[in-house]
Amino acid sequence: MPLPDPNTRHPIPGWKGTAFLKAVVDHPLIAVGDYSYYDDSRGPEHFVARCVRYHFDFIGDRLVIGKFVAIAQAAQFIMNGANHPLSGFSTFPFQMFGLGDPESLKRPGPNNRGDMVIGNDVWIGREAVIMPGVTIGDGAIIGTRAQVTKDVPPYAVVAGNPGRVVKMRFPPEIAAELLAIRWWDWDADKIARHIDAIQGADIDALRRAV
Repeated sequence: MPLPDPNTRHPIPGWKGTAFLKAVVDHPLIAVGDYSYYDDSRGPEHFVARCVRYHFDFIGDRLVIGKFVAIAQAAQFIMNGANHPLSGFSTFPFQMFGLGDPESLKRPGPNNRGDMVIGNDVWIGREAVIMPGVTIGDGAIIGTRAQVTKDVPPYAVVAGNPGRVVKMRFPPEIAAELLAIRWWDWDADKIARHIDAIQGADIDALRRAV
């Protein structure tokens, strides 16, 4: 059975609570890879409005989501527009209202930590919070209601507030091989043919699929 078209709005027959994000996200500062989805019983088409917070065009930071990312209901991606100045006497964001130097909002620093990058094959649990500028590595799992304040290594499991790595999914040598194989970059037909190897835990079987 082939994979569905990654631009399908509702890829699960009879269920409108899940959407492939490529079909519902149209924002110049958000990039989404094939087959990444958002699940929300209230309507996944509202992903940007409900989940991507403080994302202002005049700041210019990007949210980059890789392929085969699974995002549960009410996960929050906090962008740099949430940051307030901390180095002076006032934390009020005057530049947001046209006062002061608006270009300061674009410059790297404590108030602009750069793009947020979610790797491939990442699972983000319900109501997890990802803070500005964080990179989540390929294959990572972010637990329900975890608050992620710093970068997450590939194939790590993060839980808690503040989020911390509670374990690694695989030994380092297996994780390194998975990162080299990059099954998510295979064409859809090849992925469909080798689902058992991708979902299994036999690295030899995955090697043979390459």
